[in-house]
Amino acid sequence: MRIGKFITLEGGEGVGKTTSLDFIQSYLTQKGVNLVVTREPGGTPFAEKIRNVLLEPSDEKVDVDTELLLMFASRAQHLAELIKPAIARGEWVLCSRFTDSTYAYQGGGRGISFERIRTLEQWVHDDFQPDLTLYFDLPVEIGMQRAKARGHLDRIEQEDLDFFERVRAAYLKRAKESSRYRVIDASQSIEQVQSQIATILNEVL
Repeated sequence: MRIGKFITLEGGEGVGKTTSLDFIQSYLTQKGVNLVVTREPGGTPFAEKIRNVLLEPSDEKVDVDTELLLMFASRAQHLAELIKPAIARGEWVLCSRFTDSTYAYQGGGRGISFERIRTLEQWVHDDFQPDLTLYFDLPVEIGMQRAKARGHLDRIEQEDLDFFERVRAAYLKRAKESSRYRVIDASQSIEQVQSQIATILNEVL
């Protein structure tokens, strides 16, 4: 039986996940929750090495299957070494991105079939799923303007707008199909976004 809780943050580029993650961390800590904060791809020293390979711009075209397999290789390490042990100890895990990102970016964006992704999902984490997924939704053009304003874009962030439109469509499709999703309008002010988050978190506390 799962003791701790697993909460994931999802969304396209520039939706404010980092700001929201900081707010959630502070909010839950103030409520007395023993919390581990992590991210994907990455989360452990070895998984972070895979992250660097995945996101560093490259002159060589990266095959879509290579990208997909590296995502799940990083995730397997992350689950085994950090996420599952923390939850077994009764801690809550707050993670920026998880397998929903793979369905959105490699599935929706790259065009890999969801069935193919689901096969790897079953292999790597079986029936293990987040307890709650906060999806931050924002029009793609606004999100990319925000992302570009931050400066350096990684290999995936350098894709075109059509790619990110497909990513957003895949996210919205999954949000409609899963009861663990909560959709947050990320076009609102920071205060309004945080108010939405607090209301949702109070449901699980």
